[in-house]
Amino acid sequence: MELILKQDVENLGFKDDVVAVKNGYGRNFLIPTGQAILATSSAKKVLAENLKQRAYKEAKLIEDATKIAETVKGYEIKIASKTGSGDKLFGSVNNIDLAAALAKAGTELDKKFIKVVGGSVKRLGKYNASVRLHRTVVADITFEVVAE
Repeated sequence: MELILKQDVENLGFKDDVVAVKNGYGRNFLIPTGQAILATSSAKKVLAENLKQRAYKEAKLIEDATKIAETVKGYEIKIASKTGSGDKLFGSVNNIDLAAALAKAGTELDKKFIKVVGGSVKRLGKYNASVRLHRTVVADITFEVVAE
């Protein structure tokens, strides 16, 4: 029996896969629980059209994310922080501070997509961070922590 999966099923396949299963498994478990539908010819045509439209939307998202990545890489980011003796900071600089600095520069990004290499920064100097704009688009940026 051929089925089209409506969601990921462990040890069977991922969403929108066409899989062949035994009749009892499909009829008694997958279809009644809403995890799959019968793979008729019309259902396969609808699936192909949906996948084509999703690929087009995905290409547009990747293109937009790439443009944002190029603008973010061009920024010179300096974060001012209070310092103690030597080059130690009072507190630390993390992804929240970096998101605020990017917002000042003109690009609003969510803090959860920003990862500072090595966690939080506790000293003055230049550091790296990665910004995930899409599953496939990651921008590496450098920023500098300077004394106030």
